[in-house]
Amino acid sequence: MKNIDSRTHVRGESVYLDDIPLIRGTLFGAAFGSPVAHGKIKNLDLSAAQAVPGVVKLFTYKDVTGENQIGGIVPDEPLLAEHHVHYCGMPIVFVVAESEDIARSAVKKITVDIEPLPIITDPREAQAKGELIVRPRTHKLGDTATAWAQCSHIFEGRTETNGQEHLYIETQGAYAVPQENNGIKLYSSTQGPTAVQRAVSRSSGLAMHKIDVDVTRLGGGFGGKEDQANMWAALCALAAHVLRQPVKYSLHRMEDMAMTGKRHPYSSDFKIGLDDHLKIIAYEATFYQNAGAAADLSPAVLERTLFHCTNTYFIPNVTATAYSCRTHLPPNTAFRGFGGPQGMFVIEAAIAKAAEELGIEATVIQGANLNKTGDEFAYGQKAVSEAHACWDKAIELYRLEEIRARIDQFNSVNLLTKKAFSLMPICFGISFTNTRMNQARALVHVYTDGSVGVSTGAVEMGQGVNTKMLQVAAQTLAIRPERVKLQTTSTYRIANTSPSAASATADLNGKAVELACTEIRERLKVVAAGELQTTAEAITIQDEWVYVNGNRTDWDWNRLVMEAFTKRVSLSEHAHYATPAIHYDASREKGHPFAYHVYGTAIVEVTVDCLRGTYEMESVKVVHDFGVSMNPLIDRGQIEGGIVQGLGWMTMEEVVYDKEGRLRSNALSTYKVPDLYSVPKEIAIEPLKTEQDNLAIFRSKAVGEPPLMYGIGAYFALRKAIRAFNPTAIIPYDAPMTPEKVLMALYPPRATPGSVRSAHEQTEVTARLAVNS
Repeated sequence: MKNIDSRTHVRGESVYLDDIPLIRGTLFGAAFGSPVAHGKIKNLDLSAAQAVPGVVKLFTYKDVTGENQIGGIVPDEPLLAEHHVHYCGMPIVFVVAESEDIARSAVKKITVDIEPLPIITDPREAQAKGELIVRPRTHKLGDTATAWAQCSHIFEGRTETNGQEHLYIETQGAYAVPQENNGIKLYSSTQGPTAVQRAVSRSSGLAMHKIDVDVTRLGGGFGGKEDQANMWAALCALAAHVLRQPVKYSLHRMEDMAMTGKRHPYSSDFKIGLDDHLKIIAYEATFYQNAGAAADLSPAVLERTLFHCTNTYFIPNVTATAYSCRTHLPPNTAFRGFGGPQGMFVIEAAIAKAAEELGIEATVIQGANLNKTGDEFAYGQKAVSEAHACWDKAIELYRLEEIRARIDQFNSVNLLTKKAFSLMPICFGISFTNTRMNQARALVHVYTDGSVGVSTGAVEMGQGVNTKMLQVAAQTLAIRPERVKLQTTSTYRIANTSPSAASATADLNGKAVELACTEIRERLKVVAAGELQTTAEAITIQDEWVYVNGNRTDWDWNRLVMEAFTKRVSLSEHAHYATPAIHYDASREKGHPFAYHVYGTAIVEVTVDCLRGTYEMESVKVVHDFGVSMNPLIDRGQIEGGIVQGLGWMTMEEVVYDKEGRLRSNALSTYKVPDLYSVPKEIAIEPLKTEQDNLAIFRSKAVGEPPLMYGIGAYFALRKAIRAFNPTAIIPYDAPMTPEKVLMALYPPRATPGSVRSAHEQTEVTARLAVNS
């Protein structure tokens, strides 16, 4: 089945926040953010801004009608700065005016005197000074302290992974419309309608039932709108509540980049020990998470880093400790993978370090340590593993030995161009790690003409979840998909929603839809049994017809629905689903937090231009654990997008803040994302066919987040290509691997040419450099 939004997308008819017709009297907002990263506000001068014609009101923290606080996990994030500022761009004033241009013009006339305070941008410095968001967390398995004695080979190192800009096509924004009886209708570009509802309730002082958050779809989210949409919605709602007029604010792209958080950068240490058979006996890792100035979702992201710190490997002795460090950057937040990729990068770096020191391929160590069913993760859950099946199938299907031989032959005859490959196995847990969030509801109405309306807590943001919800309803009711319509996501229809995140959206909401439709179907079977003088067990509904013991009757779907209505049988159902069997005890750091795991293996090939430091992604060939995909077209699209986004994080997307906490990569001229010319020339995706039962909807495993981790393989393939040119290259485990870093590794400063290559090779390189210049 095709994505149900495809037609309106390509015709420009899909409705996003900026497509909502404006109500007469709508006002427009703009935020004035702090020009410095840390300081004490000495004086705030609003007089020039207030004098701008068309300015209606300037809101400061003094105008907040409820609590000046939007922090979720930790209450440490004011809606508007009070006496101190903690990052560049922190909102101090919210300007409301008659037009967007007037509001932005007034923002430029605000002046503020801020007494500077020390600025921290490095998470290690923050940890050393005790600047932590929450207490440190540690996962343990076995005893690493005694296990080192069993290791024949021990290696230590340090890694750095940078942030990543979400760069959703639709920026952050909200449109608040006052309703009668002090209510607010709030259109928000958010992945978490209930999170917005809570933040608005808290900051406005209105009860949650007064606030209806309505979302048709997002122009992308990637985690950046899970919590960070709250601020902009709360500002618009506050202004609308006070002024009793509609208020809209859509951030400019450069505002969005400067004022919102990114993927968390991490600085990490590792220590890995192997025996003579290359089995990993012990592993220790310490993670320093750069949380930014407020908690946002950092504690939860940190937790998932620990959950995924051993990736797909079984290691009997593990100690992993993580610090969530408070710095003076915008609060970092959820991003596809939610801390898992940062943890996986470190274990892959540790394996790469061991392999390089031992003079073997990393694949030898990787393959020798893949987990199997029954192995225990450091957090206590037992694996139901597809790791070996994915690994073995990828090697066989894509003919790894031929790839290796072809690359070796190419490198032997090409001096200034080198190729390399890497294997990247993944294991990613599916569920919110906060157990209480693993619940969802669905409201299904069957109308008397036989059409069906479905409301869920799922937010459509390009991942195709609405299509999957429609499929669940149509399949369960045995009707044509054309009969089903997905309604907008509204906190009035579906309350207390979990955000569309954690790759759990289709599972949670799909199961709720299935329950609701099943209940309605069973009622209809009872009605049919009464009319056809048989039992409900003898009744089935197939292709919109009623069958008795497998024989089609003259009762169709429309007739059955109308008969149920005539007999006053409910044609509506509100169903609740909670993922069974999952639990986690954070005090012991043990439990069963995931409904299931997704496995896979990618073979990544790269080519490096050793003259210029540039590179090409030749191919990413994947065997992926789909389970039983309910929509292969959508799932393949998600995998392709995840792969490319992961490649971007690992290669070209470099978030740069200066020591003063100012974002330097603040526009698309200075922040590069993969385009048509930088995506892999070939992406091959092969499903791993399995019959194992799981808790996924229709056994169709999640594909939102896991594929991003395949991109990590590109980093290690580039390392191998660099070392094929310069075997003595010293390459820090510092991602992303930008062309500048590649060039510096190929030709390290102060390196003696003869120590890198033969005199003949150096002569040829020098000659080609001269020709090129």
